[in-house]
Amino acid sequence: MAIQLCPKCQNNSFTWFVDDEKLNLTVWGCYQCNYEALENESDERNCRKCGKKSETKLKDKEKEYWWCSSCNNIEIIKNG
Repeated sequence: MAIQLCPKCQNNSFTWFVDDEKLNLTVWGCYQCNYEALENESDERNCRKCGKKSETKLKDKEKEYWWCSSCNNIEIIKNG
């Protein structure tokens, strides 16, 4: 399991685990700032910045966004 840059605090401390209690959802969490986001594994696409198929949809308490694990690009999904 690789450690990534946290989308919130930008520290190299963002990692994931599968939470059996949350219907096998992948939970991403930062052990520096305690940020947490849920991954929608069915949504994956090529990153618009680096072109790699390493962008996944994450959702936290405030927003839903595309996050690239290769270049750390973030694209907020606007509702409406």
